[in-house]
Amino acid sequence: MSSVAALGLLVGAASAETIRWGGSADLNSLDPYSYGSTFTLSFLNHIYEGLVRYDADLQIEPALAESWEVVSDSVWRFHLRQGVTFHNGATFTAEDVLASLNRVSHETSPLRGNLPAYQSAEVIDDYTIDIHLNGAYPLLLNDLTNIFIFDASWLRDNNSELPTDVAAGVEGYTTFNANGTGPFIIDERVPDTRTSMVVNPDWWDEPAHNVTRIEFTPITSAATRVAALLSGEIDFVEGAPVQDLPRLQAAPNVNVIEGNALRTIMFGFNRRETLTDGRDNPFNDLRLRQAIAHAIDMDLIRDRIMRGSSRNAGTLVAPQIPGYSADLDAQIAYDPDLARQLISEAGAEGLTFQLICSYERWVNEEELCSAVISMLTRAGLAPSLDIGPWAVQAPRMSGGQADMFIFGWANEPMLDAYSLLVQVVRTREGTAGVFNWGAWSYPAWDALIDAAAVELDRDTRLGYETQVLAGAREEMLFVPVHQQPMAWAVSDRVESVVQQADNKPRHWLTRMAD
Repeated sequence: MSSVAALGLLVGAASAETIRWGGSADLNSLDPYSYGSTFTLSFLNHIYEGLVRYDADLQIEPALAESWEVVSDSVWRFHLRQGVTFHNGATFTAEDVLASLNRVSHETSPLRGNLPAYQSAEVIDDYTIDIHLNGAYPLLLNDLTNIFIFDASWLRDNNSELPTDVAAGVEGYTTFNANGTGPFIIDERVPDTRTSMVVNPDWWDEPAHNVTRIEFTPITSAATRVAALLSGEIDFVEGAPVQDLPRLQAAPNVNVIEGNALRTIMFGFNRRETLTDGRDNPFNDLRLRQAIAHAIDMDLIRDRIMRGSSRNAGTLVAPQIPGYSADLDAQIAYDPDLARQLISEAGAEGLTFQLICSYERWVNEEELCSAVISMLTRAGLAPSLDIGPWAVQAPRMSGGQADMFIFGWANEPMLDAYSLLVQVVRTREGTAGVFNWGAWSYPAWDALIDAAAVELDRDTRLGYETQVLAGAREEMLFVPVHQQPMAWAVSDRVESVVQQADNKPRHWLTRMAD
């Protein structure tokens, strides 16, 4: 696992201020509230900013808010930075924060679950705003790191006060246009083709970077990304294929930075009473879920599919995430005989079902899902692989149309196990359980999660979270596979780049060679 990896490289070619970024996928939207994609949000963090942010060491620091104080258990007061302007020249004030909070917490917002304790906000003056919560809540600052602030008048002028929703196909002006306060300004956006940004000369912060332009090109083909990097057509790849790392490491004009990401890859199950085809749901039998876990050879996946670069997982969160317990992280034993026995006991021999995956979402996803299909078939089941573009598969998984599905969670931006617990594990209700795609419900866990939400003593709060993670393992809510590999590759035109375990490029910290 890498902490901060700053890579010092050789002096490169001309036009050093432009970094050419070859992305493994395109952005979902220019609207940061439109879908909870970590990659899209990390890209848009170059354009938009929150009241607070994570620094290069993943510690929370002031951003658009200079300071804050807890007025009472349920009220936090934020003192805003003065002299900040949006890219269109408008002055940043508390009204912009209010409009943004209203928008992201709206009942139709896909990101409303990212502010689980939020109730309302009250403008005190132009540069002071109170945020009212539903009670004591220790993780508000963590939540606010990815709640980006819009210009209220810009939203009104462009009929964009309500959020868009990628999964539901709801688009608007903010889908294709942006106006933030961040270090870079959108210059051009052609979906699925290119997105370019230029430096914001009026950014309030003191730049640590020397980048004047970012040219982003989505290159979904891994082979094409590698070829473009080796030929010098691009300078940065945030998704270097693990199978090509030896080739990239051997290239004289390329440098590779490796680690394990915070994201845990796992497999989940439909837990409704019936499957979409009307059958009684066999995945509600714990023995079948346990059988599937024992039928998957995690070591084989790590060694062959991930080329030795992943970290096998026994629990649903990475070791860096508060709430993690090493006692829960013991790898689930590969035991095909036990798997077959459990399948027999559950009466599931020859069970037909679909595993839904996508082509490009996770590292070597198609190869991983194909291998799991083979392993489950050898154990006596009859699964089939339904694979397609993420844009097609995501609505099906979130809409309950999957028997079994691949899933990934990095606990961002919160960087606490409560993120997974409240958005994924908890019963779907209000702002909770937004990503509970299987429609499971464990009331005893809900009570612990709700207790963790208001517990100000850190050790007690993390104890509640660990109890739920223990229950999730016992119930085999998901089958955890690994923390996926994180590999970036840069050309020798890049002098330094900061890599953290959250796998988010921060090019406002990148320096190009002179």
